[in-house]
Amino acid sequence: MRDCSTNRAGLDRVLMAVAATLLTVSATTALAAQSTAPRASAAELAIDAAIPRPEPANLPPPGIGDFKLESTASVPDTAKEPRPAETVTSPAAAATPPGVEPAGEPLKAASNVAPADQPVAERLRELLAAKSLRYFDRKNERVAVDKFYAAREYAPQWTQAGKLTAGGNGVIARLRDAAAEGLDPADYQVPDFAAAAASPDQLAEAELKLTASMLDYARQAQSGRMHWSQLSADVLYPEHPTDPVEVLANIATAKDSSAALASYNPPHKLYKELKAKLAELRGQGEGPVARIDEGPALAFKAASKKQPAVIPEDPRVPQLRAKLGITEDAEDTKYDAKVAAAVRKFQESVDLKPTGVLDDRTVKALNSPKRDRQIDTVLVNMERWRWLPRQLGAASIGNAYVILNIPDFTLKVMQNEAPLWTTRVVTGKPGKHATPLLTETMKFITVNPTWNVPPSIIYNEYLPALQQDPTVLDRMGMRLERRRDGSIHISQPPGEANALGRIRFNFPNKYLVYQHDTPDKHLFAKEERAFSHGCMRVQNPDQYAATLLNIVMPNERYSPEKIRSMYGRSEIDLKFPTAIPVHITYQTAFVDDAGKLQIRKDIYGRDAAMIALLKNTRNKDLEMVVSHAQPNYARPRDPFPAGVNFAGDSSYSSGPSFFERLFGGPPTPPAPVGRRTQQRFTR
Repeated sequence: MRDCSTNRAGLDRVLMAVAATLLTVSATTALAAQSTAPRASAAELAIDAAIPRPEPANLPPPGIGDFKLESTASVPDTAKEPRPAETVTSPAAAATPPGVEPAGEPLKAASNVAPADQPVAERLRELLAAKSLRYFDRKNERVAVDKFYAAREYAPQWTQAGKLTAGGNGVIARLRDAAAEGLDPADYQVPDFAAAAASPDQLAEAELKLTASMLDYARQAQSGRMHWSQLSADVLYPEHPTDPVEVLANIATAKDSSAALASYNPPHKLYKELKAKLAELRGQGEGPVARIDEGPALAFKAASKKQPAVIPEDPRVPQLRAKLGITEDAEDTKYDAKVAAAVRKFQESVDLKPTGVLDDRTVKALNSPKRDRQIDTVLVNMERWRWLPRQLGAASIGNAYVILNIPDFTLKVMQNEAPLWTTRVVTGKPGKHATPLLTETMKFITVNPTWNVPPSIIYNEYLPALQQDPTVLDRMGMRLERRRDGSIHISQPPGEANALGRIRFNFPNKYLVYQHDTPDKHLFAKEERAFSHGCMRVQNPDQYAATLLNIVMPNERYSPEKIRSMYGRSEIDLKFPTAIPVHITYQTAFVDDAGKLQIRKDIYGRDAAMIALLKNTRNKDLEMVVSHAQPNYARPRDPFPAGVNFAGDSSYSSGPSFFERLFGGPPTPPAPVGRRTQQRFTR
């Protein structure tokens, strides 16, 4: 008989060799899987991090004592014992180690879903597997939601054991407060989770409805309820859509889901100021309600040492509470301290003496249609802020940018969120010469520019003027040439009389508009300055140029005097080492430096068009991009075809122009040759 200790030592060596082999194979397999598996995105890793994982069993590693070995002495003597009846066994059973039961059905991996949430998870799996567009009509959102819930093993995000989580409550609170951001709460359905708690089916449906509303809110808060192309063909801003994968990961992992969802609204200071004014106009409420009836003045007086508080009662107070958005004790008829404080705040917002007394003037202001119109104006201006880029300036030059407000006829150079320089501007005339809304980058300025007259002005104004006075172009220093293709080209060389003045500020764009100097300085004295063909004329171009150049090239020490020293007859291009963003905006409502709400005339009718679109409940998809026909820049080869009478047709008229000053009236337009589309602006 062999010694047991010798037998055990040999087995130890065998087990150690097998273990080393298994570890090597496992490591090799893991490395191979890691090298071939696609890397997860940051959003996917965030989702994975939010999923609870089971803790590993805290068991010691197996030792040699855990394996039971039978010595040769314990092997039964088959010669002495009767042999049992032979049985047929499968290879798997034959390979089963001693003491281990043969494997039956494959065991499922332990689920990370709490038992109380398993029924809801199964129903979520079924709903999402149905590939229905019932909740998500955008493909990218549907794919993101599928992936999000699959990574969670379909565990609900907004409830646990049928009760709303802190994250769910935060999202619901943000959706219900959508009006404060200028959005419509009716656009974001909030399910009744209390009623749904009785059924896993209802809880699963409520889960997906809230997820869909959350994605709708984030998308519209960031990009707007309506796409800018819905407004007009002359609006062009860079797209900045939300990524639904990122939204889901962000909200699911946030400590404060309400704040995380609110962060998709514009971060701009001017937007936040409008938001505060919207709250003032509404009195913190949800907008206009029933009119407040006339009646005696109501005044609250706080208690003093000598007399108790005076709290009048009036049947109008519930209407007043609703008008001012006081939801607590909505039916209370007492004109208490809270109501008086809300009245005082409203009086401040409409430039009334803030007494807190509900007098006739305050009632009239509360019932004024003007107040409702101001609310609508603020709302559409907040909407237009959603179209602008989140980062307005260039970070490498102190977040500098140029912003021009068309209805206010002002241009500002901003740096580090503060105005660096401001000037007056002339903008495009209403109609086909309206200045477009856009975001571009200014790359260089041109001193002593040549004005190449665009075909629209040539055919609408110059050629008709030549019919009246063939010497007009010579007197203005203009050059006319007929090119080989038969088209007419007119240009004006650099000089004092040049229509572009001494400096042109270039930010290439599809509308061919830019900012420039002008010889018509007298126009800057007018309050409303919409006189151009679409380009923007700057009152103090030398100061503007020096301000921009000192931002991008501070070591060059440019001054207005240095810029003026370059004036002459030859074009000089001053290129920027860093492009400066330029934003052409339409702010009919904004808050001035004194904190007052300013309202400007809707000179292009942009507000009216947007209000009509947003209030039309039949417009179900205002976020859809609208394709507009592009301008046709072609012009007839022969502008003076034989047999055409130029005297009696007005199809080419562009309205009054500077030719009125030369001829005492508008030019006589030529007859159209074929069907043409008006070219965009260049002056």
